[in-house]
Amino acid sequence: YIPKTELSVPVTGIFYSTQQPSADITTHIKIVMKREVESLKLQSYGVDPEVLRGIQSSIVLSTIKIDESGAEEKSSMEISLGLSIFAALLIYLFIFIFGSQVMRGVIEEKTNRIIEVIISSVKPFELMMGKIVGVALVGLTQFMLWIVLTLFIIGIFMASMGSEMAAGTQQMMTTQGKVLSQEQLSQMAQQDQDSGMAAEIIEGFQSIDAGVMLGSFLFYFLFGYLLYGALFAAIGSAVDNETDTQQFMLPITAPLILSMVMLGFIVGNPNGPVAFWLSVIPFTSPVIMMARIPFGVPVWQVWLSMGVLVLGFLATTWLAAKIYRTGILMYGKRISYRELWKWIKYQD
Repeated sequence: YIPKTELSVPVTGIFYSTQQPSADITTHIKIVMKREVESLKLQSYGVDPEVLRGIQSSIVLSTIKIDESGAEEKSSMEISLGLSIFAALLIYLFIFIFGSQVMRGVIEEKTNRIIEVIISSVKPFELMMGKIVGVALVGLTQFMLWIVLTLFIIGIFMASMGSEMAAGTQQMMTTQGKVLSQEQLSQMAQQDQDSGMAAEIIEGFQSIDAGVMLGSFLFYFLFGYLLYGALFAAIGSAVDNETDTQQFMLPITAPLILSMVMLGFIVGNPNGPVAFWLSVIPFTSPVIMMARIPFGVPVWQVWLSMGVLVLGFLATTWLAAKIYRTGILMYGKRISYRELWKWIKYQD
C-alpha cells in the first residue's frame, strides 16, 4: 500500500503480510516502487513516457584480458564467476565425502576386529595408504565419468547455439530489401539479442583454458584429498565408534569450512592478499586456488601453491601414520588430544 503523498517528499510504502517478509522481498518492492515513483515524477514534469522509454538504456560491459606480451583475449566475468564457484564447491564436497568414507572404513575394520588379521600381513602405514589411495581411485573414476558427460552436454549446447545463430543470420539475409511489420521487426530484434547472448556465452567458454582447469582440478582434488584423507584415517584409528569422532572433526574440517565462508570474498577480489595467502596455505589451497584459477593466476603462484600442498600432504601423512599405527590396535579407551600427542612422540 502506497499512501497518497506529495511527489516532492520521500515516499513511504506500507507492506501488509501475515509473516515477516524476507530481505529479498522488501528490496524488490523498494526497487519497483522507486521505478514507479520516478516515472510519475517525470510525467508530472511533462516528460512523455515514450521519450522516457527511449532514453533508458541497458549497458553491456565487455572485458578484455591483456597478457604480458600485449595479446588481447575476450573474457566473461559471469562465466569465470560461475566456473569458480562450481569448481571450489566440487573440491569441497569431494574432499569431505571421500575423506569421510576413509574414516568410516577404518572405524568399521577396527570395530569388527578385521584389522587384527590384516595387520599381521602388512605394515600399518601401508594399510593406511592403501585405503586412502583406493578411495582416491574410486573418486577419480567417478570424476572422469562426470567430465565425459559434462563435455558431451556442453558440446550439444554449443552446437544448438551455433545452429540458432546460423538460422538468425539466414533469416536476416532473406528479409533484406523487404518491408517488415512492427511484429516482425520485434522478433528479429529479439533473435539478434539471443544470438548475441549465445555468441557471448560461447566466447566466454572459449576464453577458459579447459586443459589448465582440468589439470588443476585433478591435482588439487588428488593432493587435497590425500592431505585430508590421511587426517580422517588417523581420526578413525583413534576412536571406537563414529560418535567419538566429533571432538576431533572440528579442528580438521575448520579450514575447509573457512574456505567456503571466504569464497564470496575471494571471487570478489581474486588477486588480493587474502586470496593469495589462502591459496598458499595447504589446508585451504585446494578450494581457494580452484576458485581463483578461472580469473587468471600468475604461474609462479600456482607452482608455489602446488609445492606447498605437496609438502603439506607429506607432513600430514607422517603425522597421521604416527597416530594410526598406535590407535588402530587400541580399544575401549576414550582418546584425548594429550593422548594423541603422546602417540605422535613415540619413537619408531
